[in-house]
Amino acid sequence: MDKDQVTGKIDQAIGKVKQATGEAIGNENLANKGVADQVKGAAKETWGNVKDAANEVHKNVTAEHHATAETTREKISNSVDHAKQAVNEKIDNYKEEKQAERKGA
Repeated sequence: MDKDQVTGKIDQAIGKVKQATGEAIGNENLANKGVADQVKGAAKETWGNVKDAANEVHKNVTAEHHATAETTREKISNSVDHAKQAVNEKIDNYKEEKQAERKGA
């Protein structure tokens, strides 16, 4: 949970207490400050939710990127191995042909 989410919830709770107290004792100024604190807390909590969601998206994108990079590296490595095997087979065949020519000559 993000720090702003926590402080936003606290601000909202304090605002509710201020509002209820202001209404109970007939102090409109305190009641209005309580409502303002609730609005401020809700905005702060929402901002924390946005940051939390952005962090989650970042984690998912990073994980996908790593998976894609790993797959790409594996494909390249396999292609190199296949190319190396093909070249080595041709070299071995060439050597065998030359040895056979020398034996036959």
